[in-house]
Amino acid sequence: MSKPRQMILNAFDMNCAGHINHGLWSHPRDRSAEFGSLDYWVNLARVAERGLFDAIFIADIAGVYDVYKGSPAPSLLTGAQVPVNDPLLVVPTMAYATQNIGFGVTVSTSYEHPYILARRLSTLDHLTGGRVGWNIVTGYVDSAARGVGRDAQIDHDTRYDIADEFLDVAYKLWETSWDDDALLVDRERRIFADPDKVRPVRHQGEHYRVDAIHMCAPSPQRTPVLFQAGSSTRGRRFAARHAECVFTFGPTPAANRSVVREIREEAVRAGRDPYDIRVIVSQSLVVGRTRKEAEEKLADYRAHASIEGALAHFSSSTGIDFAKFDLDEPIPYVKNDANNSAVEAITTRSAQVWTVRKIIDSIVLGSRVPPFVGSAEEVADHLESWVDDADVDGFNLPRTVTPECLEDFVDLVVPILQERGRFKREYAPGPLRQKLFGHPRLAAPHYGARLRDAARVADGAAARSVA
Repeated sequence: MSKPRQMILNAFDMNCAGHINHGLWSHPRDRSAEFGSLDYWVNLARVAERGLFDAIFIADIAGVYDVYKGSPAPSLLTGAQVPVNDPLLVVPTMAYATQNIGFGVTVSTSYEHPYILARRLSTLDHLTGGRVGWNIVTGYVDSAARGVGRDAQIDHDTRYDIADEFLDVAYKLWETSWDDDALLVDRERRIFADPDKVRPVRHQGEHYRVDAIHMCAPSPQRTPVLFQAGSSTRGRRFAARHAECVFTFGPTPAANRSVVREIREEAVRAGRDPYDIRVIVSQSLVVGRTRKEAEEKLADYRAHASIEGALAHFSSSTGIDFAKFDLDEPIPYVKNDANNSAVEAITTRSAQVWTVRKIIDSIVLGSRVPPFVGSAEEVADHLESWVDDADVDGFNLPRTVTPECLEDFVDLVVPILQERGRFKREYAPGPLRQKLFGHPRLAAPHYGARLRDAARVADGAAARSVA
């Protein structure tokens, strides 16, 4: 009899007061408004590591939500992901306070240059001992584009084309610029690095031109673990080439299973094993020792939830200003340059016709996706059913009232999952990729590994011709 499938667990957070479940920062026990304090992040990391979580996944957005009612005012009033601080800067402190937990950081390819970002992520990988992952996003709000001097963001599919080339450059910098043994630190001979084992990356593409040596020596993973959250048609193609972990937001196992199947089918078309990609679904939870206790918590939390914050967030995610619709007017599919998978979720991928009233009715804790509420045993059953019925590999658990939501899960649910063989009892050794996949660096047939191996073949051929 085969062993039950063990799940990946990530604490899902953001460097702001309002992340997924809007308005809950106003709860008297919630500490998320302290996100500017290092103590907040150290406590989060220590609790998550005590629960053997795989990673703390830190979301991010460039720009502010200003589609709803044509203004940023609803977002500012409700704290819907604004103000928001940089996700990378809190990682070293959390890493110093822990030993094993990983860190997934979100950075957009639309507002960075690969040469600069490659150094920042390599630096984080060095400082954390190889515990960094990069959540690759392309952005979806026009306010970010205006912030960097553009009239509007680049169209949806072209953003992914640019991101493909961005990754090409990043792989070359991380994987090919330095040999593993290039860094000598030889005090006797006074040689720090061997110049013969360091080479410039030369890339001439449609969007980027690079002729430079990577500024960092090889980090423990070289390339950080690659996360990606787009499940639109173009996003799935991107994931098949690059992603090692993909995040989805399906409302039910049945609805999510078709998305998972398409992601795995795309991976096969890209020459990869379908299970080389770990699929992780977002699940908001309210857990108690009994169902009654959980329901009492829900009622308590719900009094602080913000419908306006949820609508401000969802309007910008979809690029649709829901304030312009009558309450019972059907919401049509319109392809735009926002988050296409969010639009598809309430139109082409939905069995029901969505209206603003239905969206409002679905907002329980300041998010369009209702939480699962139950005893610790019921929550464990729920997560197991998702793994088995939706073919997912694990979960991103967004905060409700923090830190008690994470503490409740760690203290009440994790022991049950461990007892059932569904979750690990100790951390595996090594970097984050080693813990998740059994190897510390990109391995064939991943596209980045193929680029690396092709560069090595070319380098060897050039050396032989010189000789």
